[in-house]
Amino acid sequence: MKTNIKDLTIWITGASSGLGEALSIAFAKKGATIILSGRNKDNLEAVKKRCKKPKKHIIVPFDISDSEQTKSAYQEVKAKAGHVDWLINNAGVSQRSLIMDTSEDVERQIMELDYFAQTRLTRLVLPDMIAQGGGKIVMMSSVAGLIGTQYRGAYSAAKAAIHLWANSLRAELYDQGIEVATIFPGFIQTNVSINALTGDGSVQGTMDEATNKGLSATDFAKQVVKALSKGEEYIIVAGQQEKMAVRVNRLSPPKLYKMIRKSKVT
Repeated sequence: MKTNIKDLTIWITGASSGLGEALSIAFAKKGATIILSGRNKDNLEAVKKRCKKPKKHIIVPFDISDSEQTKSAYQEVKAKAGHVDWLINNAGVSQRSLIMDTSEDVERQIMELDYFAQTRLTRLVLPDMIAQGGGKIVMMSSVAGLIGTQYRGAYSAAKAAIHLWANSLRAELYDQGIEVATIFPGFIQTNVSINALTGDGSVQGTMDEATNKGLSATDFAKQVVKALSKGEEYIIVAGQQEKMAVRVNRLSPPKLYKMIRKSKVT
């Protein structure tokens, strides 16, 4: 049964740019009330203004990697919105560095933001979501979390971890009205590669060619809104090349990694 989006209050993290911005605008267009979160209040305000009926939406800025700020943010969300129907865990950071060139501190930083911050916020929201009779948790994984490639060791590991954590959550809470969906983006035209961390923790600062040629964030959001409203749980939004890699991996992982080793991945 298709969900009536206009009846929902949806909390989207990482909403100040990229995929989060596109999802906020797309869900607002369908009539949902959006809670926009991220670290930069001014950027969130700018995204809010781009949403349909901006006055109905709510800004709650905070640093998701800070546990105390996360707790305070949820209290603010409850005070301003009353409840959350869907939580879309979109905040995160990517990586562009070889494993041997990446410090443990940087790997921990990636894992903290892309895994622990997401599971922390989800556990915070779930008790109220269960008490209200149900809701949806959405995790933003990645095609990289399904196959793993060069220059994304810690990122792929974190995205694979969030994918499997979501699978376990779905199994545990299916009878309590909680739906769990995981999204696996491929190359999407955002600033993800510009903001990606290198081996010493500095940002890459440049756009990857593959990212620049990827799907538009608007197209990504349209596909996600449609899939989530239909109740899909495993959503790959990517170009043909990434989708082919996922299919090959299912049939023959050794064949895929022969292809990856020969490919130019940056």
